[in-house]
Amino acid sequence: MKFLLKLSLFTVMIATVLAACNKVGSLPIYANGSAVTMQLSASAITPTIADTSKNVLTFNWSNPKYATDSNTVKYILEVDSTGRNLSKAVSYTITGSLLKNFTGREVNNLLIGFGFPLGAAGKLDARITSSYGNNNEQYKSGIVTVLVTPFKDSSNLVTEKTSVVCALATSTQISNTFSWSPSFKGFSGTATYTLEYDSAGKKFVAPQSMPVGVSILSKAMTQADMNTTALNSGIVASTIGKVEYRIKAVTSTGSTVYSNTVNVTIQSYVPILRFYIPGGYQAATNNGNNWDPGTAPEMIRDLRAPVNNKMYYMYMYLPAGQEFKFTQGRSWDINFGGSNGVLSPGGSNLSVPTSGWYRITIDIDKLVYDIREGRMGFVGGATGAGWTPPNVFPNYALSNIATNLFIGLTDLGTGGWKMIDNNSWNNGSNTVDETRSYGTPLGDGGTLEVNGANFADNTTAGRYRAIWDGRDVNNVKYLFSPANEMRVVGDGINQPGVGSWDPATSPQMTYAGNGVWTITITLYANKDIKFLAGNAWGALDYEDNSGQSQATGVAKSIKWDGTNNFKTPTAAGTYIITLDEGKQTVTIN
Repeated sequence: MKFLLKLSLFTVMIATVLAACNKVGSLPIYANGSAVTMQLSASAITPTIADTSKNVLTFNWSNPKYATDSNTVKYILEVDSTGRNLSKAVSYTITGSLLKNFTGREVNNLLIGFGFPLGAAGKLDARITSSYGNNNEQYKSGIVTVLVTPFKDSSNLVTEKTSVVCALATSTQISNTFSWSPSFKGFSGTATYTLEYDSAGKKFVAPQSMPVGVSILSKAMTQADMNTTALNSGIVASTIGKVEYRIKAVTSTGSTVYSNTVNVTIQSYVPILRFYIPGGYQAATNNGNNWDPGTAPEMIRDLRAPVNNKMYYMYMYLPAGQEFKFTQGRSWDINFGGSNGVLSPGGSNLSVPTSGWYRITIDIDKLVYDIREGRMGFVGGATGAGWTPPNVFPNYALSNIATNLFIGLTDLGTGGWKMIDNNSWNNGSNTVDETRSYGTPLGDGGTLEVNGANFADNTTAGRYRAIWDGRDVNNVKYLFSPANEMRVVGDGINQPGVGSWDPATSPQMTYAGNGVWTITITLYANKDIKFLAGNAWGALDYEDNSGQSQATGVAKSIKWDGTNNFKTPTAAGTYIITLDEGKQTVTIN
């Protein structure tokens, strides 16, 4: 009995322990959710600009019935162009809702981002993925497809003025401003804008274009700009015509739209024409690439009123037999050749029989040209030639040192003077073979006038340096300074009392005439020197144009742009230095 009683108690205890273990270790068990499915509000849509703010497409899906508050369920909608297996999908995260609406503009911008051609139907694939908020227990729906046609979402263009008057004298003034609203409103990418134009009524069959830029919504145009659009549209200069404009916008994905058209009536003018001389001489004379208008030297415009925009000239070196022509602009579209002084559009190549410096002049109004010796000289009461041009050459000539660049040293007394390029005065004919004399009432650095006023009277007699500088064809000027001394300065001078780079204590060269200076001087090896036309910084100074060659006994070219010094020879010693301003060289012996 006792044994049976103990066995019964043990059995009860075991059952009690087991019952306790089941209760403590058990967790609530939830059933799995249901696979999610998705539907579309339409299988095909064609939204328009009027549907910008309207819901045109709805994705809705079934409730996966997770064992949680449905407001916390996470859904990820993926949308991509059909055929890419959602590899470049745009994703939207939705919490708690069983649908996603898209307005007409949202759909449109989605399609533009995918590069869909505007106005052409294309397919979108979409899929929904459901999960708990922590991304557990994900269900992916099948892919659904919708046929969508993107609409053209273009700018609205307006013009400040519908009529403008353009003139050469006021060509730099602002004439008109175009402005426009953004294309592809709300698009997350960029849009590049171009202003297109054409003669009114041509319907932009072959429009001209003027780049504007990325995300820029206005374009201010000068009278010159407006005039260019008129001429490029076929409106004859100095007449009135109507030009139509529109804005072209292109997204980063290639979608393109055009704005509305606006018209502007334009009074046009003859613009500044520019002429160039391409030819077979270019490479050999450091004037660009042979027969290349893009790198050819530009001719100087004669600014005198009767010949402005008609007559052009330049002073340049030409090798014998090397042919050349004239182009209007830097292309071959309009070019001139000729023979016997007569220009003709697209005519024969020209050349010179003897190498040398030439003055070349063309008149594109009268279609004539002139080629003669290119030279420049001092004339006037302050000069040794007096006011008699036949006395100028060769004794009072400046030296040709580069295209459209002359330099000369001469003794000037008191009185007026000019520079002249021939041995006779101009006769007022305004023809291509006429002499050009130059002067200006302005001082050093002033802009020169063709056949204009004399230079200001020279008040102090002495030796002077004059430079005729037409390297900037838009501003032919002259430089004028005393030439009574030339000093060698630098840290390469080994002479008592000479300070390093000290103009005041630097040794002076001796003037030998005709722009030539000499000096015997002791130099340190491998140091620097330059030449200064005065006893203080600020005077004209000459630097090295030979690549800092240390060779002796050879003429090395010079320049005056404030760059590299001359290097002294590799061996210290006493040297004779010759500076020739006419030839623009330095020789160290």
